[in-house]
Amino acid sequence: MSVREQQSRQPIRSRGRGWRFLACSRRRGGKRKGGRRKETHKSKRRRWWERQQRRWLRRGDPAGTMEKVNELKEKGNKALSSGNTAEAIKHYSEAIKLDAANHVLYSNRSAAYAKKGEYLRALEDACKTVELKPEWGKQGYSRKAAALEFLARFEEAKRTYEEGLKHEPGNAQLKEGLHNMEARLAERNLMNPFNMPNLYQKLESDPRTRGLLSDPSYRDLIEQLRNKPSELGAKLKDPRVMTTLGVLLGVDLASAEDDDEAMSPPPPPPPPKKEPKPEPMEEDVPENKKQALKEKGLGNEAYKKKDFETALQHYDKAKELDPTNMTYITNQAAVYFEKGDYDKCRELCEQAIEVGRENREDYRQIAKAYARIGNSYFKEEKYKEAIQFYNKSLAEHRTPDVLKKCQQAEKILKEQERLAYIDPELALEQKNKGNECFQKGDYPQAMKHYTEAIKRNPHDAKLYSNRAACYTKLLEFQLALKDCEECIRLEPAFIKGYTRKAAALEAMKDYTKAMDVYQKALELDSNCKEAAEGYQRCLMSQYHRNDNPEDVKRRAMADPEVQQIMSDPAMRLILEQMQKDPQALSEHLKNPVIAQKIQKLMDVGLIAIR
Repeated sequence: MSVREQQSRQPIRSRGRGWRFLACSRRRGGKRKGGRRKETHKSKRRRWWERQQRRWLRRGDPAGTMEKVNELKEKGNKALSSGNTAEAIKHYSEAIKLDAANHVLYSNRSAAYAKKGEYLRALEDACKTVELKPEWGKQGYSRKAAALEFLARFEEAKRTYEEGLKHEPGNAQLKEGLHNMEARLAERNLMNPFNMPNLYQKLESDPRTRGLLSDPSYRDLIEQLRNKPSELGAKLKDPRVMTTLGVLLGVDLASAEDDDEAMSPPPPPPPPKKEPKPEPMEEDVPENKKQALKEKGLGNEAYKKKDFETALQHYDKAKELDPTNMTYITNQAAVYFEKGDYDKCRELCEQAIEVGRENREDYRQIAKAYARIGNSYFKEEKYKEAIQFYNKSLAEHRTPDVLKKCQQAEKILKEQERLAYIDPELALEQKNKGNECFQKGDYPQAMKHYTEAIKRNPHDAKLYSNRAACYTKLLEFQLALKDCEECIRLEPAFIKGYTRKAAALEAMKDYTKAMDVYQKALELDSNCKEAAEGYQRCLMSQYHRNDNPEDVKRRAMADPEVQQIMSDPAMRLILEQMQKDPQALSEHLKNPVIAQKIQKLMDVGLIAIR
């Protein structure tokens, strides 16, 4: 008997079927009378498993290798589900080392890389998945297309969806992905998945996002990304954005595929759950560590009761019994933090970090010690030092709580520095220098002096008015408007704020708004000659208006408000409908939001109603 025949008769364990010989199992796939027997999904899985086993036997690997691969995959899936992408990637990579021909492992690792934001690596693994299993459209091609979409390679993503549908023509996931990609390519100027016409209908129909729609902050986030797609990259860390993208793109970026076809047979059903019994686990724990854990438990109970002295005694005993464990030292530091002895708290945290480094403690524990030092400085309102240690903690392990605390400290510190910089006397000096430069016609230099004066005294409305005059001279009308609005907010009765705002609007040829602002100035002072002349000037300009259409379009599209209106697909459809059917205008004007947008387009001369 040859070696191959001997291997083929090796007994193979099959779930629910006892023991059988591969030589016998191959005879089951015989032909029916009149042609080959139609193969079911179950028989395909069985044949795949037999091929895998023969491959392991030929390579001479131990019988438990396949089980080890399955175990690593399960660990990776659990880590990915809990959001620990680094741990998931580690487990999948170890499994791939043992079984480099397993397409599901590459698919799952691709999902982990995509969730982590490493889209090039996600693409590499997706390509490998397709290479190993070209007919597997469910996760192979969809993973590859999703990675290409995130890399803004939209044409390639479309071709990938089409290629996947050649293998699985009825796959709904691939069909939906192709449909969305074609829609995005049709909106090439926008390239924003959040701008699809049926956005909220699609989010409402998917259980992953249906619950999120009840949160106003989530709707605000969607509208922000809809209007400003450039901010998508900065928002990808928000898990809600990743979930929403998965729904809109037709892929599940947050989960790993545990497909029966890839890893048959599945592991045996787990035994009935029992209450955890730590006692058997203590057999391998040294006696000193057992006693240290008991002392820690007693210390924790005392800490919860605010009995800090007793807690310190127990933690101190635990530290003596097991000096290699930094947790007992950080627990002592927590007690001193609650007592308000922040110097002692920091001293113990530094000591704990040294012990942790020496004994290769988990980086999460190191990060926790650094965060506690940061919290102690925060309590003492030493925000600069707090930020320093928060950043050290985030470098070890990034957690939302520490990140939020760090951002809060940075905000307070920035405000403190701003307030410390205020000096009205120095602001007056800068204002006078700005006035001199303005009179000489050196507007850029005058603007710099006024900007410095505003930093020194941000509550002086006249400084904003003066800088607005510089911006108008430099033809920076949007910046001039912004300064005028701040000037009016600080001092609503200051006439110059209104006249300079109106002058900027007049220069932008937005005569309707300019007249409104001149009118407000006249309400404050009916004898204001500048406002009266400006109103008459705008009125005549509006009447005799005969601009070049290209100039009107260019000037209008420089207005951010007009850009937002024209980038809205719904408004573009309304404008097209109005052009074909003028009678539709009356219906649309009943909606106050649409009426306001149409009025804006009329004011800038972009549309006209005759």
